[in-house]
Amino acid sequence: MFKMMMNKLLQGNIVLQILFGMAAGIALAFFFPAAGQQAALLGAIFVSALKAVAPILVFLLVMHAIASKKEGAQTQMRGVIFLYLIGTFSAALIGVVASFMFPSMLTLVAPANGTTPPGGITEVLRTLLFQIFENPVKALSSGNYIGILAWAVALGLALQRASASTKQALDDMAGAVSKVVQMVIRFAPFGVFGLVAEAVATTGLSSLLGYTHLLLVLVGAMVFMALVVNPLIVFLVIRRNPFPLVFMCLRESALTAFFTRSSAANIPVNLALCKKLGLDEDTYSVSIPLGATINMAGAAITITVLTLAAVHTLGIQVDLPTALLLSVISAIGACGASGVAGGSLLLIPLACSLFGLNADLAMQVVAVGFIIGVVQDSAETALNSSTDVLFTAAACMAAETASEGFEPEGELANERA
Repeated sequence: MFKMMMNKLLQGNIVLQILFGMAAGIALAFFFPAAGQQAALLGAIFVSALKAVAPILVFLLVMHAIASKKEGAQTQMRGVIFLYLIGTFSAALIGVVASFMFPSMLTLVAPANGTTPPGGITEVLRTLLFQIFENPVKALSSGNYIGILAWAVALGLALQRASASTKQALDDMAGAVSKVVQMVIRFAPFGVFGLVAEAVATTGLSSLLGYTHLLLVLVGAMVFMALVVNPLIVFLVIRRNPFPLVFMCLRESALTAFFTRSSAANIPVNLALCKKLGLDEDTYSVSIPLGATINMAGAAITITVLTLAAVHTLGIQVDLPTALLLSVISAIGACGASGVAGGSLLLIPLACSLFGLNADLAMQVVAVGFIIGVVQDSAETALNSSTDVLFTAAACMAAETASEGFEPEGELANERA
């Protein structure tokens, strides 16, 4: 009996299983709130397992991809990075436009948070520079993906001329870690069940009622980005209907990212989806972990909308050049947001400084962000993470179309048909 249940778990449709886990978590929290809080253990274990395996997975896959790269082989990283930058800046502009069309007001009485935010663009860039040169062991243990990527690239380049046996050992290690990740992902329905049950049982919607308008602006801007702007960008790249790919990324990447609330924890999910789509492994093994650190469309929207909400509350007038500068600062700051839950909120004071808001006021805005974070951060992460796969797929498909024609595989082929 147990073996039959495990076979169904390991071979069933993971999306349907996650949806069932969501429904079961909501039902448990609604009828048995105490049990819903206890179910949080399942969610904590699932997220912890993803975060534990993601750093070593990224390190080995990137190092293996670069070490195994054949001379003359082409990847699409330049196109992917270009799409990441265009997407993040476009999201910042969307946040600015949405804030002007539907201005939000805040009650700036929340207590200041004790965490020290970055003081300016120079400090953000300085922090990123130090992350690049951090000790590799510390980078792996702390989840510093900038440092992990830097060391993986450096070692991968150094190992390009290694012996065949060394490269084979590296390939075996990367494959072993990938199998562990696949096992972890198959238990996502249980993790989502625990995460949903905890959220509904402990928070519900009561804390969100006072900021309904702000939430609608934030989530509305993110939905517009996901369903209008991103498809338009992808269409301009691949020159055909982008929505089958868009919906597949939202269904299989955004759904898990919404509940884990961590771009870093969703890296294994995105890598598996890229493999399912039949994309170039040399490209996605680098672009996905890189996207978890610099492709932050949702974070750019959060920074601009919350900053302008504070500005409107204080009655500060914003001209067009300042709004454009805010978009640039938000896009750059978003690239420095960490790939964990709430990582973008500490970049808000950076944008607030543009309007002369002191640290106390800025941290009150950050506190508002934490209040609405149950929904805001989940939607932000879903947009961030799913866009990593979307833009990677778009760059790979465009390159394949230009050379020999790209034929979609699996569910994507079925959806196009």
